[in-house]
Amino acid sequence: MTETIWLTTKLAAVTTVLLLLFGTPVAWWLARSKAWWKEVIGAVLSLPLVLPPTVLGFYLLIALAPDSPIGQLIQAVFGTTLPFTFEGLVVGSCIYSLPFVVQPVRNAFEAMGDRPMEVAATLRASPANAFFTVALPLARPGLITGAVLGFAHTVGEFGVVLMIGGNIPGETRVLSIAIYDHVEALEWGQAHLLSGGMIVFAFIVILIMMMADRQMRRRAQ
Repeated sequence: MTETIWLTTKLAAVTTVLLLLFGTPVAWWLARSKAWWKEVIGAVLSLPLVLPPTVLGFYLLIALAPDSPIGQLIQAVFGTTLPFTFEGLVVGSCIYSLPFVVQPVRNAFEAMGDRPMEVAATLRASPANAFFTVALPLARPGLITGAVLGFAHTVGEFGVVLMIGGNIPGETRVLSIAIYDHVEALEWGQAHLLSGGMIVFAFIVILIMMMADRQMRRRAQ
């Protein structure tokens, strides 16, 4: 059980860090760009919100298979394949949880408006300097919400990790799959223990989100 909890926590932490590094500039572009086609990109990034996880996992499995162009490229460059590995879980989790990080951060950037960046420009701050010293601090509640949502969503995902990672103990067997295994084996006590822990975790996540949203609303006022 300890190994499964550690693997799930590791997966969620790695996924959250990668999503913040990639999702924050994407959210900034979506919030600031005037291009008409930005909403097309936004809709594509939001597909995991409505797609069944098994559908997303199925196409990821096909796209990353050893005989696919992407799979062959990865194997040629890194000498390995992604399906049924921890690295494959990270890729699937990043794609599946991407909108849960990008959307709150984008909302935070949009809520701050243009004025702070205009003031920074009048003080001769470069765009990069203004982004790191003005925009990111103002968007902190959105970043916190995005990080919490991304972490929590990764912890609770089932369909994607099952399709692309399978059920390999110590490698791809995360909490959601472990609960499913315990239920199938009629091991109700262990299933209750893991499920109850995830309920407590979900409550804490919702509480943090509400507090972050309240802080963001205060700053907006």
